[in-house]
Amino acid sequence: MAVSYDYDLVVVGAGSGGVRLARMSAQRGARVAIVESRYLGGTCVNVGCVPKKLFFYGSHVREDVQDAAGYGWSVPDDQVQFDWPKLVANKNAEIERLNRIYGRLLETAGVTIIRGTATLADDHTVVVGAQKLTSEHITVATGSWPVIPDIPGRECILSSNEMFYLPQLPRQAVIWGGGYIAVEFAGILAGLGVETTLLYRGDLFLRGFDDDIRTFTAQEMRKKGIDVRFGVTIEAVQATDAHYEVFLSDGSRMSTGLVMAATGRRALIDGLGLENLGVKTTGSGYVDADAHFQTSVPSITALGDVIGTPQLTPVALAQGMVLARRLFGDGHGEMDYTAIPTAVFCQPSIGTVGLTEAEARESHGRLRIYRSDFKPMKHTLSGRDERSLMKLVVEDSTDRVLGIHMVGPESGEIIQGLAVAVKAGATKAHFDSTLGIHPTSAEEFVTMREAVEVP
Repeated sequence: MAVSYDYDLVVVGAGSGGVRLARMSAQRGARVAIVESRYLGGTCVNVGCVPKKLFFYGSHVREDVQDAAGYGWSVPDDQVQFDWPKLVANKNAEIERLNRIYGRLLETAGVTIIRGTATLADDHTVVVGAQKLTSEHITVATGSWPVIPDIPGRECILSSNEMFYLPQLPRQAVIWGGGYIAVEFAGILAGLGVETTLLYRGDLFLRGFDDDIRTFTAQEMRKKGIDVRFGVTIEAVQATDAHYEVFLSDGSRMSTGLVMAATGRRALIDGLGLENLGVKTTGSGYVDADAHFQTSVPSITALGDVIGTPQLTPVALAQGMVLARRLFGDGHGEMDYTAIPTAVFCQPSIGTVGLTEAEARESHGRLRIYRSDFKPMKHTLSGRDERSLMKLVVEDSTDRVLGIHMVGPESGEIIQGLAVAVKAGATKAHFDSTLGIHPTSAEEFVTMREAVEVP
């Protein structure tokens, strides 16, 4: 006899992946509920991509005002004022608007929204407060959470979550870490006038990016007044009257008004009860799911940041689409994790897609490398000492473009289009035969003719 459930699918977590899965499943006729204890939209909408990009825009205005003089605009320094609480308030209003939109999208699709903290009582039952929801399928999409290292004075350190709601900006700040979040917040704070130091324990930050990009970005960030220090980490933090004393691994110490750690994230599965059901996790603490998002328990799937795949919103969205099709469509659908384009909104920003030079040498052997380092046209009149870098990694035997990397203004916008070319298998000859849009920085990608490194 068939078992009767309240729902066909209960999604735990209303972030990007969970919302997309719930909506697409409901539109395929499934009875769907989604459970969320904090906010609709997850990290990206509330304490990630969206507010970060708004802060990124805001932090650029000071440079734009300064650059205006080269174009004939007179903006006296004493008339330029910045209101941090107003930026935060405007950001909050926009996030609240997006939260409402997410709610409407789910309701319009017929998804039941349940507010509260979920626990999995068994492989077909989700408990939220006094409610028991039975479902044929359960998907864990609870995302990830910042990790602050357990050092003396840990309670004095902020994560990226709190940075979006600071009541006021400090005069000095220390950012601890070397990934996306660290370099982005270092640029944001410095752009807003905060004396900023970035500390990273390794030899060079942004591990996993192309080495030329990493080196070039460090040089450009230092030009903007950011004190970038490698080979050093924080051992302790101590609160004083109105500042913090930061004790470093090299024996030195520094005083600052704020310490933020961007030293990693972990899967947010506390209290779900997965271990009681036999849902396996990886050595890194992520939910162990196969290529089809299936966990070790047949009725439970998982997607997004919680399974340790690239922690990018478009990845979670695509996973939601694939899983909806597999559960309530034709049962097919695969994720393709190759050539995922991404941007780092540091200053100047990074855009990249495909293989780094090191990855390409390991997997494809003989390469041709094309590289261009130049001053953007805008700064010929602004006088700002800022340069851009563009790089193509080409497989010599096939002429196929394996990787495209850029540091410079609007790099994310430029790389998005070029990512299509990489996915389509474009060759360097295709780039050479494409006419540039003049005058733009982007045309450099189709006018680089001489390889700087050849096999």
